[in-house]
Amino acid sequence: MSLLPLVAGLPLLAVGFLGFTERLPRNRFGGVRTRATMRSDEAFRVGNKVAGLPTMVAGAVGVLGGVAGLTLHTTSGGLMVVLIATIGLFAITLSAGVLGHRAATAVPEPAPELPAGCAGCRCGAGGCGVLSKA
Repeated sequence: MSLLPLVAGLPLLAVGFLGFTERLPRNRFGGVRTRATMRSDEAFRVGNKVAGLPTMVAGAVGVLGGVAGLTLHTTSGGLMVVLIATIGLFAITLSAGVLGHRAATAVPEPAPELPAGCAGCRCGAGGCGVLSKA
């Protein structure tokens, strides 16, 4: 039972560290992945930087709780420590995600890219304003 928070805490430590140091690439598996953070690389970087420190704290709570659960000699004491560590790990991780999402929503949306061939011209409702020679 003590392995649950220990095994969950180790990846949280790594992901939190990478996010905090701005070395976590935008991906589909690790970090804060909400609609706001996934809209641009900058939003993902900012959201995961803000969420990085609380995520590392959540990982540390899990690791310390797992180690404490393994070292306690009484079953009830070990179970209580593991339960508290697991609940704390999830609560802090959820809070980190909310903070990261809020930070990412503050990042302005990226400018829409112009279609190929329209760079520098005035695009209207009917298409590009460049006249073609026929």
